[in-house]
Amino acid sequence: MPAKKKDPGPSVKDPELYEKLRDEGNSKEKSARIANAAAAEGRSAVGERGGHAGDYEDRTVEELRERAAELDIEGRSSMSKSELIDALRNH
Repeated sequence: MPAKKKDPGPSVKDPELYEKLRDEGNSKEKSARIANAAAAEGRSAVGERGGHAGDYEDRTVEELRERAAELDIEGRSSMSKSELIDALRNH
């Protein structure tokens, strides 16, 4: 019997999309942010927003550390480039 999905709470405005994003491996924060934006603006409007950022591989280690600092990723100062990229992608 599959495990029952946990209710994300009243702050999530589109629980169906939230659960889909969580099942894809996104963080709770990112899933809630996307689900709430989609509920407010419509799913197609949110989907059209992306695509303006360059690849992490094209950035310098310092640029990656700055982005990691914006997201408050712990241990960023001692991470290699590949570790920073992995941490940023999985935040």
